[in-house]
Amino acid sequence: MPINLHNAEFLRSAAGKSGFIRDGLPKVVFAGRSNVGKSSTINAILNRNSLARVSESPGKTAHVNYFSIDGKAYLVDLPGYGFAKVSQKERERWGEMMEDYFADREAGPALCVLIVDSRHAPTADDRNMCDYFRQCGYPFIVAANKSDGLKKSAREDAVRTIRETLTLDERDPVILYSARKKENVEPLRAAVIAAWEGK
Repeated sequence: MPINLHNAEFLRSAAGKSGFIRDGLPKVVFAGRSNVGKSSTINAILNRNSLARVSESPGKTAHVNYFSIDGKAYLVDLPGYGFAKVSQKERERWGEMMEDYFADREAGPALCVLIVDSRHAPTADDRNMCDYFRQCGYPFIVAANKSDGLKKSAREDAVRTIRETLTLDERDPVILYSARKKENVEPLRAAVIAAWEGK
């Protein structure tokens, strides 16, 4: 049976590895900078307005947040990274928690979605996250948000910059979209559903 995106609910937040879910259901993980629009992207994929809370203050997602999708899969929102106003101690705590998460194969994802800002070259933190996915051997796609801020003539260049900066193979998907305007979200939604359904 296809997964019903309308049957989605926030399940719980995990502050550490004791709270990670290990029930064998497929998980798609979302990672990105604190202000890149992860919550907006999650809401757009699920056709919801406020399932994932969109904060005016970047850096508020301090836990691994689980959303149950039709009781068959999970969408996992990881703590954002790269926000300067967060203390060094807090950044280290978040980093350790993400390392614990990705090292736990039973809790780990079927697909990782790296969200970057299409208007700018990926940051050093984005490169590190992408490299980490590779090192762990997890499949990933790059979702380039905020494309509504680009002229149409600049979009190919933006994708080329992302590919070069993250040293992506031509087979590595880069999906250009706008969560705010809900433009071109369907290819991203399709990739997420395919991972949940094991396709």
